[in-house]
Amino acid sequence: MTRFSSFAALRGACLDLPEGDDAAAGAARARDAVLTKPPGSLGRLEDAAIWLARWQGRHPPRLERIEIRVFAGNHGVCVHGVSAFPAAVTTQMVDNFARGGAAINQLAAAAGARLEVIALDLERPTGDFTRTVAMDEAAFLDAVATGHDSVPAEAELLCLGEMGIGNTTAAAAVAAALFGGGGARFAGRGTGVDDAGLARKRAAVDAALSTHAAVVGGDPLEAAAALGGRELAAMLGAALAARQRRIPVLIDGFVATAAVAPLARLRRDGLDHAMAAHVSAEAGHRALLDELRLQPLLDLGMRLGEASGAAAAALLMRAAVACHAGMATFAEAGVSGKL
Repeated sequence: MTRFSSFAALRGACLDLPEGDDAAAGAARARDAVLTKPPGSLGRLEDAAIWLARWQGRHPPRLERIEIRVFAGNHGVCVHGVSAFPAAVTTQMVDNFARGGAAINQLAAAAGARLEVIALDLERPTGDFTRTVAMDEAAFLDAVATGHDSVPAEAELLCLGEMGIGNTTAAAAVAAALFGGGGARFAGRGTGVDDAGLARKRAAVDAALSTHAAVVGGDPLEAAAALGGRELAAMLGAALAARQRRIPVLIDGFVATAAVAPLARLRRDGLDHAMAAHVSAEAGHRALLDELRLQPLLDLGMRLGEASGAAAAALLMRAAVACHAGMATFAEAGVSGKL
């Protein structure tokens, strides 16, 4: 199992990142230029094919092995009534995933992807971060390592998602610590809380930012430990492993975006191997994507989590690869090119 001995060791790994393959991207760009279509007429499908080639390090790109990882965790901040559902729902939904009854099960099958759900100490919620750290250094690093080890080197595309009652509150706190603003900027209705629940949620975020003022705006990893959750830490570890192994990543919604944001805060190009699958209906997600300079592929009003948006976007990746590899060139089709 991967072991990060300290925040400093993990920080060093997050700063020592490989680049994409310029030659593979160049080959994809050259082919795209001679396919039987006006330049740019397939829009972001063209960009996606080139991006996949860059991070897979080959041309043409392939999608024979799409992996979906859903990480589940429970949160001590739930004692403040920040969710419309009890924390027990996290375990119940993990069981539902195992039985194949959730949305992500259907979307994974449609995308031809392999789904793995990883529960992280559900019986032991993180600390109530309005009063103490969510995770100490050791617990945070252990969760990061779990996510890191979940990514197979043979994956050709990785979709990241989560399940965890209370985790939109944790994500809002992490986002605010990394990019400024309080509960009003990043905390939304999550599972569907009413106005009173939303007020409690924003108050909890603001209390957490005050309690952990020493890490707000400081080291992104320490902020993620103090204010996040085990499932967020695991997604960070998985995103890091994917970058180290040059595997392209689709980030799901608000929680997943907040989880991987420390990579971009530590290194400006830290998420170049990742695309935002969609912009969710959760308040604060668009603002967070803007901070990270990520343009979402889809805007469907989704706010489920579970990697559902990432799995839906994986279908677009398949469309991009099919067009890039399957279309004829002007020369092959005997079609006159641009004058």
